[in-house]
Amino acid sequence: MNTTLSVLLLILSISLATFVLQVRNQLNQHLENNIKPFDMVIGAKGSPLQLVLSSVLHIDTPTGNIPLEEALKMSKNRMVKEMIPVSYGDNYRGYRILGTSKQYLIRYNAELREGKLYEKPLEVVIGDNVAKKINLQIGNTFTSAHGLAENTLETHTKKPFIVTGILKPTGTIIDHLIVTNLESIWEVHEHTEDHNHPEEEHEEQREITSLLVKFRNPIGALQMSRFINEKTAMQAALPKLEVERLMRFLGIGFKVVNNISIAILFVAGLSIFINLIKTVSERKQELALLRTYGVNTFQLIKLVFIEAFFLSFVGFVLGWFLGRISIWVFSVFIEDTYGHLLVFDFPNQEELLLLALVILTTFLASIMASSSLYKLNVSKILTDA
Repeated sequence: MNTTLSVLLLILSISLATFVLQVRNQLNQHLENNIKPFDMVIGAKGSPLQLVLSSVLHIDTPTGNIPLEEALKMSKNRMVKEMIPVSYGDNYRGYRILGTSKQYLIRYNAELREGKLYEKPLEVVIGDNVAKKINLQIGNTFTSAHGLAENTLETHTKKPFIVTGILKPTGTIIDHLIVTNLESIWEVHEHTEDHNHPEEEHEEQREITSLLVKFRNPIGALQMSRFINEKTAMQAALPKLEVERLMRFLGIGFKVVNNISIAILFVAGLSIFINLIKTVSERKQELALLRTYGVNTFQLIKLVFIEAFFLSFVGFVLGWFLGRISIWVFSVFIEDTYGHLLVFDFPNQEELLLLALVILTTFLASIMASSSLYKLNVSKILTDA
């Protein structure tokens, strides 16, 4: 029972530690991959973090809409390399329908698996995960629902979308989106149109959710963000800066769980040490008998270490697998909400260092627990037996 308890404590500590390491690393990598194509987001006034989460990572509600014409004026800045407008507000079975230019797909290196890209309004291409989850095929039609959460209360039944293409998996937020052009979003939400006004005036009234910007150099992002935030009715947010802030907040939770796992690991190490002392004490007769057959003290210590190493290694491997299973379970819950699937990865450098720490701890515990073997009185032990 003592041995089982020691191994269970070790399994628990290793599973917690590997779970935290993997979630932190994979989440950080996921965020980096999704914000990398853009240096700035321009949108309505509000929380800059909310603007980044909604427009780049698509896991929050937008801060509002901005006039397309006013937003595109920012493209006159010579430091701007590229601007991509995005607009959304509808979903199909919980997956967001994003109106944007084809350049958005190029920025994420998205390629067609089958079909073709959208050319006309109400044509869409769908991400790999969308195609798998809701089983949409080329040529299928569907009607969108108003809002970003799945609902059937307000659907645009008169303006159905048609699937023209399915994208290859990219490992980015693209996999979880339904992508179309801006005209599709505007057309779906046009309930009435005033035909007394010319088309040019109607275009001026167009709105988008946000504008994704790529600069020629980092200085441009800092200069323009200050100008937009101080001189316009819009807001500029820097994705890299906001994600770093987010990770700092999340880092507090990661550290707490990490500290708990370290504390459990310490208790597990102490438990193994006590268990080894008890093992050596209970097996003195067996060890003394081995000495009579010519086994030296070093070989006896080696036997104790091999047993401890076996228990520690088995505990680490089982804890590692339990941590990976926990990641899979956790991934099932967050995939639909946050558009990210955690993967079952091989041990990384940090986990190998953790294994080395466990082995080192086991080695030291074995040496300390076996110190009594140097003073083993073989004749007395065998006589008492």
